[in-house]
Amino acid sequence: MSKATMKFRGVKQMNEGTIDHQERTVEINKKRYGFDELSFDSPVSRTIYGTLLNYKGAYEALEASMQEEPYNAPPNAPILYIKPENTFAGFGSPIPLPTDVTELEIGAALGVVIGKTATQVKETEALEYVKGYTIVNDVSIPHESVHRPAVKQKARDGFCPIGPWITDCSAIENPNKLQIRVKINDEVKQENNTENLIRSVENLIADVTAFMTLHAGDTLLVGVPENAPLVEENDRVQVEIEGIGVLENIIRSERDVVGGDTL
Repeated sequence: MSKATMKFRGVKQMNEGTIDHQERTVEINKKRYGFDELSFDSPVSRTIYGTLLNYKGAYEALEASMQEEPYNAPPNAPILYIKPENTFAGFGSPIPLPTDVTELEIGAALGVVIGKTATQVKETEALEYVKGYTIVNDVSIPHESVHRPAVKQKARDGFCPIGPWITDCSAIENPNKLQIRVKINDEVKQENNTENLIRSVENLIADVTAFMTLHAGDTLLVGVPENAPLVEENDRVQVEIEGIGVLENIIRSERDVVGGDTL
Protein backbone atom coordinates (compact mmCIF):
# COMPACT_ATOMS: atom_id res chain seq x y z
CA MET A 1 0.00 0.00 0.00
CA SER A 2 1.31 3.45 -0.86
CA LYS A 3 -0.02 6.99 -0.77
CA ALA A 4 -0.46 8.71 -4.12
CA THR A 5 -1.82 11.88 -5.71
CA MET A 6 -3.83 11.55 -8.90
CA LYS A 7 -6.04 13.48 -11.29
CA PHE A 8 -9.06 12.15 -13.14
CA ARG A 9 -10.18 13.22 -16.58
CA GLY A 10 -12.83 15.93 -16.48
CA VAL A 11 -12.09 16.78 -12.84
CA LYS A 12 -10.11 19.92 -12.00
CA GLN A 13 -8.90 19.08 -8.52
CA MET A 14 -6.27 16.56 -7.55
CA ASN A 15 -7.22 13.56 -5.41
CA GLU A 16 -5.26 11.76 -2.72
CA GLY A 17 -5.60 8.03 -2.37
CA THR A 18 -3.96 4.78 -1.41
CA ILE A 19 -2.69 2.34 -4.03
CA ASP A 20 -2.78 -1.43 -3.54
CA HIS A 21 -0.61 -2.79 -6.34
CA GLN A 22 -1.35 -6.44 -5.60
CA GLU A 23 -5.13 -6.00 -5.63
CA ARG A 24 -4.93 -3.34 -8.40
CA THR A 25 -7.18 -0.99 -6.46
CA VAL A 26 -7.24 2.67 -5.43
CA GLU A 27 -8.90 3.79 -2.20
CA ILE A 28 -10.25 7.38 -2.21
CA ASN A 29 -12.39 8.79 0.61
CA LYS A 30 -12.75 5.28 2.08
CA LYS A 31 -14.15 3.90 -1.18
CA ARG A 32 -12.22 1.33 -3.21
CA TYR A 33 -12.00 1.30 -7.02
CA GLY A 34 -10.35 -1.05 -9.47
CA PHE A 35 -7.69 0.44 -11.74
CA ASP A 36 -9.90 -0.25 -14.76
CA GLU A 37 -12.80 1.72 -13.26
CA LEU A 38 -10.92 5.02 -13.25
CA SER A 39 -9.98 7.42 -16.04
CA PHE A 40 -6.64 8.99 -15.19
CA ASP A 41 -5.38 12.33 -16.47
CA SER A 42 -1.80 13.59 -16.27
CA PRO A 43 -0.99 14.11 -12.56
CA VAL A 44 1.48 16.92 -13.30
CA SER A 45 0.85 20.24 -15.03
CA ARG A 46 3.99 22.33 -14.56
CA THR A 47 7.29 22.19 -16.46
CA ILE A 48 8.88 18.83 -17.26
CA TYR A 49 12.66 18.84 -17.69
CA GLY A 50 14.24 15.89 -19.46
CA THR A 51 17.87 14.82 -19.03
CA LEU A 52 20.03 13.34 -21.79
CA LEU A 53 22.83 10.77 -21.40
CA ASN A 54 22.33 10.07 -17.70
CA TYR A 55 22.35 6.27 -18.00
CA LYS A 56 25.78 4.70 -18.22
CA GLY A 57 24.90 2.66 -21.30
CA ALA A 58 23.40 5.66 -23.14
CA TYR A 59 26.50 7.73 -22.33
CA GLU A 60 28.94 5.02 -23.43
CA ALA A 61 27.10 4.57 -26.74
CA LEU A 62 27.82 8.20 -27.68
CA GLU A 63 31.07 8.75 -25.79
CA ALA A 64 33.28 8.57 -28.88
CA SER A 65 31.19 11.13 -30.79
CA MET A 66 31.51 13.59 -27.90
CA GLN A 67 35.11 14.20 -28.96
CA GLU A 68 33.95 15.39 -32.39
CA GLU A 69 32.66 18.75 -33.60
CA PRO A 70 31.03 20.91 -32.39
CA TYR A 71 31.88 20.09 -28.74
CA ASN A 72 35.21 18.20 -28.79
CA ALA A 73 34.71 17.13 -25.16
CA PRO A 74 32.16 15.35 -22.94
CA PRO A 75 29.56 17.57 -21.19
CA ASN A 76 30.37 18.74 -17.67
CA ALA A 77 26.81 19.62 -16.64
CA PRO A 78 23.45 17.87 -17.13
CA ILE A 79 22.07 18.17 -20.67
CA LEU A 80 18.48 19.33 -20.25
CA TYR A 81 15.48 19.84 -22.52
CA ILE A 82 11.81 20.63 -21.94
CA LYS A 83 8.73 18.57 -22.72
CA PRO A 84 6.12 21.35 -23.26
CA GLU A 85 2.51 21.19 -22.12
CA ASN A 86 1.18 20.14 -25.54
CA THR A 87 3.02 16.82 -25.11
CA PHE A 88 1.29 15.91 -21.82
CA ALA A 89 -1.06 12.92 -21.83
CA GLY A 90 -2.54 10.62 -19.23
CA PHE A 91 -2.79 6.89 -18.69
CA GLY A 92 -4.77 5.32 -21.54
CA SER A 93 -4.55 8.30 -23.88
CA PRO A 94 -3.46 7.44 -27.43
CA ILE A 95 0.05 8.39 -28.52
CA PRO A 96 -0.24 10.04 -31.96
CA LEU A 97 1.93 8.57 -34.72
CA PRO A 98 2.67 11.33 -37.28
CA THR A 99 1.49 10.45 -40.78
CA ASP A 100 5.01 10.76 -42.22
CA VAL A 101 6.58 8.51 -39.58
CA THR A 102 6.48 4.70 -39.29
CA GLU A 103 8.05 4.19 -35.84
CA LEU A 104 8.34 5.97 -32.50
CA GLU A 105 10.96 5.57 -29.79
CA ILE A 106 9.78 4.79 -26.26
CA GLY A 107 11.61 6.61 -23.46
CA ALA A 108 10.98 4.99 -20.07
CA ALA A 109 11.79 7.63 -17.45
CA LEU A 110 11.44 8.05 -13.72
CA GLY A 111 9.84 11.43 -13.06
CA VAL A 112 10.93 13.21 -9.87
CA VAL A 113 8.16 15.60 -8.83
CA ILE A 114 9.40 18.60 -6.86
CA GLY A 115 7.53 19.48 -3.67
CA LYS A 116 8.90 22.91 -2.79
CA THR A 117 11.05 25.65 -4.28
CA ALA A 118 14.55 24.27 -4.86
CA THR A 119 17.52 26.58 -5.43
CA GLN A 120 21.18 25.62 -4.93
CA VAL A 121 20.17 22.47 -3.09
CA LYS A 122 22.83 20.39 -1.35
CA GLU A 123 23.04 16.80 -2.56
CA THR A 124 22.65 15.52 1.01
CA GLU A 125 19.35 17.41 1.35
CA ALA A 126 17.99 16.90 -2.17
CA LEU A 127 15.34 14.28 -1.36
CA GLU A 128 13.76 16.69 1.13
CA TYR A 129 12.58 18.69 -1.91
CA VAL A 130 10.84 15.72 -3.57
CA LYS A 131 7.06 15.36 -3.36
CA GLY A 132 7.01 12.00 -5.06
CA TYR A 133 7.69 9.97 -8.18
CA THR A 134 5.77 9.21 -11.36
CA ILE A 135 6.24 7.29 -14.60
CA VAL A 136 6.92 9.22 -17.80
CA ASN A 137 7.03 7.89 -21.35
CA ASP A 138 9.37 10.36 -23.06
CA VAL A 139 8.28 9.55 -26.63
CA SER A 140 10.29 10.79 -29.60
CA ILE A 141 10.74 10.29 -33.31
CA PRO A 142 14.00 8.33 -33.76
CA HIS A 143 16.94 10.66 -34.40
CA GLU A 144 20.71 10.51 -33.98
CA SER A 145 21.91 14.06 -33.39
CA VAL A 146 22.19 15.45 -29.87
CA HIS A 147 24.06 18.53 -31.08
CA ARG A 148 20.92 20.66 -31.31
CA PRO A 149 17.50 20.66 -29.59
CA ALA A 150 15.33 17.94 -31.13
CA VAL A 151 12.11 19.95 -30.79
CA LYS A 152 10.44 18.48 -33.87
CA GLN A 153 11.29 14.95 -32.73
CA LYS A 154 10.45 15.25 -29.01
CA ALA A 155 7.81 17.98 -28.62
CA ARG A 156 4.95 16.65 -30.75
CA ASP A 157 1.39 16.59 -29.38
CA GLY A 158 0.86 13.68 -26.97
CA PHE A 159 4.54 12.73 -26.83
CA CYS A 160 4.71 12.66 -23.02
CA PRO A 161 2.29 10.28 -21.29
CA ILE A 162 2.57 10.65 -17.50
CA GLY A 163 1.17 8.74 -14.54
CA PRO A 164 -0.98 7.04 -13.62
CA TRP A 165 -0.31 8.97 -10.38
CA ILE A 166 2.40 10.55 -8.23
CA THR A 167 3.57 8.03 -5.66
CA ASP A 168 4.46 9.72 -2.38
CA CYS A 169 8.19 9.87 -1.69
CA SER A 170 7.67 7.98 1.59
CA ALA A 171 6.78 4.85 -0.41
CA ILE A 172 10.09 4.77 -2.32
CA GLU A 173 12.97 3.79 -0.06
CA ASN A 174 15.69 4.34 -2.67
CA PRO A 175 14.91 6.03 -6.00
CA ASN A 176 18.38 5.03 -7.21
CA LYS A 177 17.53 1.34 -7.19
CA LEU A 178 14.26 0.94 -9.09
CA GLN A 179 13.69 -1.67 -11.78
CA ILE A 180 12.31 -0.29 -15.06
CA ARG A 181 10.61 -2.47 -17.66
CA VAL A 182 9.01 -1.71 -21.04
CA LYS A 183 6.52 -4.12 -22.59
CA ILE A 184 5.24 -3.86 -26.14
CA ASN A 185 2.09 -5.93 -26.73
CA ASP A 186 2.83 -7.81 -23.46
CA GLU A 187 6.38 -8.73 -24.54
CA VAL A 188 9.30 -7.37 -22.51
CA LYS A 189 11.45 -5.22 -24.82
CA GLN A 190 13.63 -3.32 -22.35
CA GLU A 191 14.82 -3.67 -18.77
CA ASN A 192 17.11 -1.42 -16.77
CA ASN A 193 17.55 -0.02 -13.29
CA THR A 194 18.09 3.45 -11.88
CA GLU A 195 21.21 2.10 -10.15
CA ASN A 196 22.78 2.59 -13.61
CA LEU A 197 22.35 6.37 -13.50
CA ILE A 198 25.49 8.47 -13.88
CA ARG A 199 24.03 11.20 -11.69
CA SER A 200 21.86 9.86 -8.89
CA VAL A 201 18.52 11.52 -8.20
CA GLU A 202 20.13 13.57 -5.42
CA ASN A 203 23.15 14.49 -7.54
CA LEU A 204 20.94 15.50 -10.48
CA ILE A 205 18.75 17.76 -8.33
CA ALA A 206 21.82 19.40 -6.83
CA ASP A 207 23.51 19.93 -10.22
CA VAL A 208 20.37 21.34 -11.86
CA THR A 209 19.41 23.65 -9.00
CA ALA A 210 22.97 24.98 -8.92
CA PHE A 211 22.06 27.15 -11.93
CA MET A 212 18.25 27.21 -12.05
CA THR A 213 15.30 27.07 -9.67
CA LEU A 214 12.87 24.17 -9.66
CA HIS A 215 9.39 25.02 -8.36
CA ALA A 216 6.78 22.91 -6.62
CA GLY A 217 5.05 20.79 -9.24
CA ASP A 218 7.96 20.78 -11.70
CA THR A 219 9.11 17.32 -12.79
CA LEU A 220 12.70 16.33 -13.45
CA LEU A 221 13.25 13.22 -15.58
CA VAL A 222 16.33 11.25 -14.55
CA GLY A 223 16.98 10.11 -18.13
CA VAL A 224 16.12 7.38 -20.62
CA PRO A 225 18.02 4.05 -20.75
CA GLU A 226 19.94 2.94 -23.81
CA ASN A 227 18.38 0.72 -26.51
CA ALA A 228 14.97 2.38 -26.38
CA PRO A 229 12.30 0.15 -27.97
CA LEU A 230 10.60 1.13 -31.23
CA VAL A 231 6.84 0.91 -31.72
CA GLU A 232 4.40 1.07 -34.62
CA GLU A 233 0.74 1.93 -35.07
CA ASN A 234 -1.64 -0.02 -32.80
CA ASP A 235 1.14 -1.24 -30.50
CA ARG A 236 0.24 -1.27 -26.80
CA VAL A 237 3.00 0.18 -24.63
CA GLN A 238 3.46 -0.45 -20.91
CA VAL A 239 6.16 1.32 -18.91
CA GLU A 240 6.57 -0.19 -15.46
CA ILE A 241 8.67 1.23 -12.61
CA GLU A 242 9.10 -0.72 -9.41
CA GLY A 243 7.09 0.66 -6.51
CA ILE A 244 5.15 3.13 -8.66
CA GLY A 245 3.04 1.16 -11.11
CA VAL A 246 2.41 0.78 -14.83
CA LEU A 247 1.75 3.49 -17.43
CA GLU A 248 -0.13 2.14 -20.46
CA ASN A 249 -0.90 3.78 -23.81
CA ILE A 250 -1.61 2.71 -27.39
CA ILE A 251 0.00 4.06 -30.57
CA ARG A 252 -2.59 5.49 -32.97
CA SER A 253 -2.30 7.35 -36.26
CA GLU A 254 -2.51 11.10 -35.60
CA ARG A 255 -5.34 11.19 -38.18
CA ASP A 256 -7.45 9.24 -35.69
CA VAL A 257 -6.58 11.27 -32.58
CA VAL A 258 -8.45 14.43 -31.58
CA GLY A 259 -8.09 16.13 -28.20
CA GLY A 260 -6.40 13.15 -26.58
CA ASP A 261 -9.02 10.64 -27.71
CA THR A 262 -9.38 8.40 -30.74
CA LEU A 263 -12.10 9.00 -33.27
